[in-house]
Amino acid sequence: MPRRLDPADRAPLLHWMIFTGLCLFAAVLLWHYGLVRQMLAADRTYISLVIVLLYIGASLHCLWRTIVVSREAQAARRAAQLFAEGGHSVVVVGDGVAIDGVRPLPKGLVASHIRDLAMKSTLQSGRRIDQTLLLRRLAGHLRGSNGFGSFAGDTLMKLGLIGTIVGFIMMLAPIAGLDTGNQGAIKASMNLMSEGMAVAMYTTLAGLIGSILVRIQYYMLDDVTSQLFAFAVGLIDVHAISILEREAEQPA
Repeated sequence: MPRRLDPADRAPLLHWMIFTGLCLFAAVLLWHYGLVRQMLAADRTYISLVIVLLYIGASLHCLWRTIVVSREAQAARRAAQLFAEGGHSVVVVGDGVAIDGVRPLPKGLVASHIRDLAMKSTLQSGRRIDQTLLLRRLAGHLRGSNGFGSFAGDTLMKLGLIGTIVGFIMMLAPIAGLDTGNQGAIKASMNLMSEGMAVAMYTTLAGLIGSILVRIQYYMLDDVTSQLFAFAVGLIDVHAISILEREAEQPA
């Protein structure tokens, strides 16, 4: 039966849910007062709609990464508990690793890293363990696809800027062939100019707000990932490396 997440491991998910709940509440208020509908109706380029859809996709990706990091944190804390209970050896068992051969560490990136360290200690015949490259790999695996947040934030901002340029083009295009003596043409041109200004302003606003909100979500995710990596490094250096080097120093 899978273990339930500890409160400390649930915190990143709860933070994401609180932040997203506030954003949804703000979106409902904006929809209620007609501002969202007005934006979508005024933006004939549909760039604002693309920005909204990309923001939703980035938020769901951040949710998935938050769940993954929370599960890795749960496995790392469980491994720390097993080490704290005492152990004299780290034994590779199949594709996993166990303490004293009877207490398997929970599956996860930390357990895989300890397993690789145990195999490396065995293969290099008692020499001091250098885990620099393995730690870099562990950091990369923990970070995973978190970099998508920077890409999504930049894309949202650039889409807003593209909407600004398109809106100004729509606003200035009618001026080129404007007949100043035709009142009807002037009125039609003014309508087109107002539509272009609306596109420029709404897309810029949507892009900036979406970019800021996405970056906040991924900042929280990166902070949690950094904390998990620091915890894993402490666990590995204090417990796993000590046990492996002590075993290597013992005569065969």
